[in-house]
Amino acid sequence: MNRQQPSPMPSHRYRDIFAKVPVAPVDRTWPDRRITTAPLWVPVDLRDGNQALAEPMDPARKRKFFELMVAIGYKEIEVGYPSASQTDFDFVRLLAESDLVPADVTIVVFTPARADLITRTVESVAGMRGDVVIHMYAATAPTWRDVVLRRTRDELASMIYAGSEEILRLAGDSVRFQFSPEVYNLTEPDYVLELADHLTKQWDATPERPVIMNLPATVEVATPNVYADQIEYMHQNLPRRDGVILSVHPHNDRGTGIACAELAVLAGAQRVEGCIFGNGERTGNVDIATLALNLHAQGVDPMVDFSDIDRIRSVVEHCTRMPIHPRHPYVGELVYTAFSGTHQDAIRKGFAVQDDGFWDVPYLPIDPADVGRGYEAVVRVNSQSGKGGIAHVLESVYGVRLSAAQEREFAQHVQRRTDETGREASAEELKALYEEVYGCSN
Repeated sequence: MNRQQPSPMPSHRYRDIFAKVPVAPVDRTWPDRRITTAPLWVPVDLRDGNQALAEPMDPARKRKFFELMVAIGYKEIEVGYPSASQTDFDFVRLLAESDLVPADVTIVVFTPARADLITRTVESVAGMRGDVVIHMYAATAPTWRDVVLRRTRDELASMIYAGSEEILRLAGDSVRFQFSPEVYNLTEPDYVLELADHLTKQWDATPERPVIMNLPATVEVATPNVYADQIEYMHQNLPRRDGVILSVHPHNDRGTGIACAELAVLAGAQRVEGCIFGNGERTGNVDIATLALNLHAQGVDPMVDFSDIDRIRSVVEHCTRMPIHPRHPYVGELVYTAFSGTHQDAIRKGFAVQDDGFWDVPYLPIDPADVGRGYEAVVRVNSQSGKGGIAHVLESVYGVRLSAAQEREFAQHVQRRTDETGREASAEELKALYEEVYGCSN
C-alpha cells in the first residue's frame, strides 16, 4: 500500500531523545486530565523575543510593547536582560523610576549565574515598586556542559549555587527567585532534582513566597507526550512542591510547541512562558496568544484580552518589524476566510441557524467577532468558490437575495470570470457582474 521510497537524507546521523538522556518513568496522569483554568501567562517578548530580532527593539518600541502587554492583562512580564546591554538596563531603570508598572504586575529580569552579571541585574531593579522576580539560568544538558561550558556536573552545580547565593545576598527579601535549567528536556532528571532541592532550600521556598522552577524545552527534540512525561515527573518529585511554581518554556523546533505547552499544563505546569505570537530564536518560542485563544475556544476564560486582535497585531508587527503570516492561528488575515465552495456553503448555513446560544458554525472554531473581526471577509470568492458563497457575499454586503435557480446560473458566470482573470472577485465586482447579467433589479 505504501510505495514511498527511502530518502537520500542522512537520517542515520541522528538519535532520538531516549538515546541522548534518561527519560525517567512516570506514573502518568496527564492523559486523563482537562485544562479548566488558565495558567499564569508570562510573555518574554521583551527579553527572549527581543534577542531573536535582527534589529532589537529600541526604547520607544520596548515601551510600546510593554504597555500593550499591560493592556492585554498580563500580570507577570519578563522585561529584559539588563546585564546584556545598556538599552535593556536603561529600560528596566525606566520602569523602576516611572509609574508605567501597575501595582499588580510582577516584573521579571533575566541573568546568567555569574556574579558580575547578577550585580548588574540587581542594580537595574533597585527601587522597583511592586513584585520583582530575578530569573537566573544556566545550561545544564550534557552537550552544553561538555562542549560549551566545559564543566562537570559538580562544577556546574557549584557555579549555580554560587550565583543563587549572590542573588540572595544582594537582593534578599526584596525579590522572588526563578531558576531555569536551560535545555531541561535534554538534562538528566536526577541532576535537575538535585539542583532544585538545593535552590528551593537556599531560597526558602514556601507557599507564601514560592520559587519558580522553569523547565525549558530550549530545543524541541521529542514528541509532546515525552515532554509531558518529563514535566509530570518533576511535578511528582520536586522537593518542597507546595513552595514551587512549576513553569515551562517550550520552543517550536519540531512545530509542536503549542502541543508541548498544553500537555505540560495537563502534567502539572502552573505557568507558561512564551511570546505573544511566537517570536523567538530559530522557529520561535511557544505562541501564548494561540494558547490563550485555544482555551477560549474550549469555553475556558483565558484571563487575557484579545478582543481587539488586529490592534495587538499592529503593535507587535511595529515593535518587532516582522509581519505575521496570513495563516497564523486566530490573528492571520485569512484565518476566518473560506474560498472553497463546500466550506462557504456550510458556513452560510451555519450562520442562518445561529442563535444567541453556543457558537456552532462549521469551519469557524470561534466567532470572529470575539477578537474584533467582522464577517465581511469570512467568505471570499475565487475560482474555487461555489454558489452558496457567492450568494452569501451578495446578500450580506448588498442585501441581494438570489433564488435557487439564480444561484446556480450566476455561479457559472462568476466561475467563467474568475477563471479568465485568475484572481479573486471582490464584492463590488460580484455586484457589477450581477447587474450585468440580471440588470439592476433582483
